[in-house]
Amino acid sequence: MSGSDGVCVLVPTLDEAETVGDVIRDFRAAGYENVLVIDGGSTDDTQSVAREAGARVVEQTGVGKGQAVREAVAEHIDADYVLMLDGDGTYGADDAEAMLDPLRAGEAEHVIGNRFADMRSGAMTVFNRIGNRLINAAFGVIHRESFDDILSGYRAFTRESFERMHLTADGFGIETEMAVECAKRGIPTTVVPVTYYPRPAGSNTNLHPIRDGGIIFLELYRRAKTNNPLFYFGSLGTVSTVSGVLVAAYVGVEWFTQRVSHEVLAVVAAFAILVGVQLLMFGMLADLILSLHREQLRERE
Repeated sequence: MSGSDGVCVLVPTLDEAETVGDVIRDFRAAGYENVLVIDGGSTDDTQSVAREAGARVVEQTGVGKGQAVREAVAEHIDADYVLMLDGDGTYGADDAEAMLDPLRAGEAEHVIGNRFADMRSGAMTVFNRIGNRLINAAFGVIHRESFDDILSGYRAFTRESFERMHLTADGFGIETEMAVECAKRGIPTTVVPVTYYPRPAGSNTNLHPIRDGGIIFLELYRRAKTNNPLFYFGSLGTVSTVSGVLVAAYVGVEWFTQRVSHEVLAVVAAFAILVGVQLLMFGMLADLILSLHREQLRERE
C-alpha cells in the first residue's frame, strides 16, 4: 500500500485563506486525493479557497481545534489512516510517506512529526522554542514517556487507535491530550523527523502562546491524576506538607524567642501537614492500584 490508499488528509482550519490552498494542492500533487478540511467558521475565504483547491470541506458544529478533530474522525472520515496537519503552510507533503510508513508496517498506531529535527529559520520564536522544550520536559516527568515534540500538529494515526482515546480538549490542547492518551493506553507511538517551515507572509497564527501554554500545562497536570497518580497527589501533598512545616517552624520560633503564641497558625500548620501526609499516602496507594491494573491488562493480552 502506498500513496493515498486508505489515507485521509485532515486539515482543521480557521481563517487560513492565505495558505490553505497551497497546502491542499501540495498534498494532492503528491497523490493524496482524499483531503478533508474541517473549518471552524472562518470569516475569510478559507472554505471557498479549499474547495477550489480540491478538498472536501465541512464546517464544524462546535468550536475549537480539538472539537473539530473529534468531529471529523467520528463523522466524516472512513479511511483507515488519518494524516493530520495544520493549514498554515508549516508542514509539507514531502514528509507524508515517512509519517505513514510506520502505520502501514504495523510498527506504530500513532506517529508524531518532530519539528525540531529540521526547523527552518524563522519557523518558531525563541520564546516558543523554550516553551515547547519546557512542556516536553514536563510531559516526560509527569507521564514517563518521551515523544520529543508533543505539541506537533503533524500527526498520522489509525482511526481505530483514535477511537480508543478519551479526548475532551476543545482547543490547541488536543495534541497534548493525544500524547497523554498514547502514553496512558499503551498505544504504540513513534516519532518521525519532519521539516517545519515558517508561516508564509500574510498569514496570521491562531495560537496565543501564554494562554494556550498555560492551558497545556494544566492539561498535562490534570491528566496525571489517572496516568501518574503518585506525581499528581504527591506534588499536592508535598506542597501542603512543606507549607505546614514552614508555618509550624515560624510558630515555634515565635514562641521560643518572643513568647508569642499563634494558636490559629498552629492549627493551620497541623492541618496542612496532616492533609499533606494523607495526600502522599493516597498517591502511593493509587499508584500501586494503577500498577496492578496495568499488570492485569498485560496478562490478559
